[in-house]
Amino acid sequence: MKVIIAGGGTAGHINPALTIADLLVKNLNMNKSDIMFIGTKRGLEKDLVPRADYDIKFINVKGLNKKISFDTIKGLFSLLIGMIQSRKIIKDFKPNIVIGTGGYVSGPVLYWASKFKVPTFIHESNAYPGITTKILAKKIDICAISFEESKEHLKDCKKIILTGNPLRDDILDLDRKTCRDDLKMEKNEKLVVVMGGSLGALSINNAMVELINKHYKENDFRLIYAPGKQYYNEVINNIYSDFKGVEIKEYIYNSPQVYNSADLIVARGGSMTISEIMAIGIPSILIPSSNVAENHQENNARAIEKHGACEVLLDSQINGEVLYNKIMGIIGNNKKSSIMKKNSYQIGIRDGKRRIIKILKEMMEEK
Repeated sequence: MKVIIAGGGTAGHINPALTIADLLVKNLNMNKSDIMFIGTKRGLEKDLVPRADYDIKFINVKGLNKKISFDTIKGLFSLLIGMIQSRKIIKDFKPNIVIGTGGYVSGPVLYWASKFKVPTFIHESNAYPGITTKILAKKIDICAISFEESKEHLKDCKKIILTGNPLRDDILDLDRKTCRDDLKMEKNEKLVVVMGGSLGALSINNAMVELINKHYKENDFRLIYAPGKQYYNEVINNIYSDFKGVEIKEYIYNSPQVYNSADLIVARGGSMTISEIMAIGIPSILIPSSNVAENHQENNARAIEKHGACEVLLDSQINGEVLYNKIMGIIGNNKKSSIMKKNSYQIGIRDGKRRIIKILKEMMEEK
């Protein structure tokens, strides 16, 4: 049995792809040598896939600029090259199943797989499906979605199954009390976790510097704040208030422990982050990035907001005072916080891996 997995560019595409590959190895007894990744040399996959000990082939494809320009012409030429390369890889490797995790890399690969009558499976991690997923919907055998809201945008898909995102085991296996004890949390102490993603977020960091310097008071809540590695030194140098309840970290390496200890999380609107927050059942303030293709992050955040599990702030709305008041309005109101926590947990999907493996196992048995 051979499998091709196409996806890359951002962590939101490549991390689910790697998780699915690991599931095939661990749960369906596949050899890593029977799994081939397809990506581009510009994306994170060029480093992450070899590091995970999987083979990868590169194609010369990139996203198309919606505005007609010279870049659009170059994009179309790149797509043509990618189509030719994808066709050759599929013919040479002869996969039994082809899996896509979204993004423009998946397009030509899944197109040729469907042409060659190879069973196809695409995993869409965002609430509003990307353009590649929508274009391919009629050709794909199974569309796995992470948000119920995706269904209305994929009506042409042959078969839609709600699986959720494949989450890390350590996110779900920890006990809240033990985690809080390890962090030396007091019984009634509130923990707020703020992060802007691995690269950080300028709008959140500017607001947090103002919040800590001008609005935060000792014993308001305990704060763990990760401004992102590229902003860490700048943030540290701009904070002149010294509070023992404030921890500023380059990166939250013990994120499963910290998440399970939190009373509120402030984050961007990435689908994996949201899925982890909901799976544990944590109230959140989501500040979606405005620089993401097809406004994915705001669509993800709005899908959660309508269930009463989070509150949404846009980059244009955020400053230190607004964020401080929003935080205090949630953690200072036990009834509101409790309702948000309950709503968050109710819509969380904790068995995404099991659901995905079930689908792939059935596809392999049919093959």
